[in-house]
Amino acid sequence: MTQWIRFKHEGTVGFGTLAKDTIDVYEGDMFATPSPTGASLRREQVTTLTPTAAGKMVALWNNSRAMAAKLSQTEPPEPLYFIKANGSYLATGEAIRKPASYDGKVVFEGELGIVIGTVCRGVREADSARYIFGFTCINDVTAAGITMQDPTFQQWTRAKSFDTFGVFGPVVATGLDPTTLSIRTVYNDQERQNYPVSDLFIQPARIVSLVSRDMTLDPGDVICCGTSVGVGSMKAGTTVEVTIDGIGTLRNRYEAA
Repeated sequence: MTQWIRFKHEGTVGFGTLAKDTIDVYEGDMFATPSPTGASLRREQVTTLTPTAAGKMVALWNNSRAMAAKLSQTEPPEPLYFIKANGSYLATGEAIRKPASYDGKVVFEGELGIVIGTVCRGVREADSARYIFGFTCINDVTAAGITMQDPTFQQWTRAKSFDTFGVFGPVVATGLDPTTLSIRTVYNDQERQNYPVSDLFIQPARIVSLVSRDMTLDPGDVICCGTSVGVGSMKAGTTVEVTIDGIGTLRNRYEAA
């Protein structure tokens, strides 16, 4: 297993592999045989960025058995998804901010994220693994009061795409078997979610295959696999942590606008 991290150091964006608190710096393209520079940095010397500069973030809805049962939903015949704007991306340690234009409930949703490593278009499920670079933690923040606000149009993109609402990181971990992973979300020191990837209707390899039939997926793109029960609203000044073993902890405070 390898953990890849993006960072800013002395005004320059870089990337490398993380082992404990040491970053071995690489050059080139993270997704195309990058080369070690021989330099290393301590993690406290850098500002952690989102682990990829994703061109797009695709996020699934109603992909959890437990959540579907709670909401009296049935298993979808195909992935139900929306896009989060790339201007919404936020790294670990940064503040999630309440939108100035919205006064309603803002919700955290802990999820597993798939990171694409190779241009992916119309792939078979059996071949999906070769297109997956690794996995990351997701907090799919949502302005819950907006989605059904207009009776003529469900506003998923708007509700999910406010600045700071596309939270992912702290690293991309390669070499993991996603079927063995669990997602744990802690809100203000209280565990709110703890569910296995096996809870998902559509597993990661099949998600990649099905979404790639609809659109081309590029290196660095992120797919959010969907959340389970335990999501909840946030109050200003509180902290949300999403932890997945092998990846680490995505930690952010929620602040008023």
